[in-house]
Amino acid sequence: MSCGEPHETECSEVLDHLYEFLDHEMPDSDCTKFETHFGECNPCLEKYGLEQAVKKLVKRCCGSDDVPTDLRSKVMGRIELIRSGQAVPDHDVTADVTSDFGADVTADATADNPAAG
Repeated sequence: MSCGEPHETECSEVLDHLYEFLDHEMPDSDCTKFETHFGECNPCLEKYGLEQAVKKLVKRCCGSDDVPTDLRSKVMGRIELIRSGQAVPDHDVTADVTSDFGADVTADATADNPAAG
């Protein structure tokens, strides 16, 4: 995704590290670069807003549930595969999340976004 305009911080860099920004896991200087980029780049700003909404939905739906012990290792393993550029298995990780937390996540996501259902 790119708006086609030149930026000091490339769209690909912003999108590759979007969750680090959302989770406040990056240095302040990098946060400032990302905030500047969002002010200049509408497609990245929209992606940021979407991912932020997803995080809020998950927190609201699952914030009080106990996380299964193996879920973190599954998610971290998937992240490492993606970061290393390896092929990611066809297995749908959302099926794991739905089975681990129940259908409430899917139902709430559909209720919040009728187009999702």
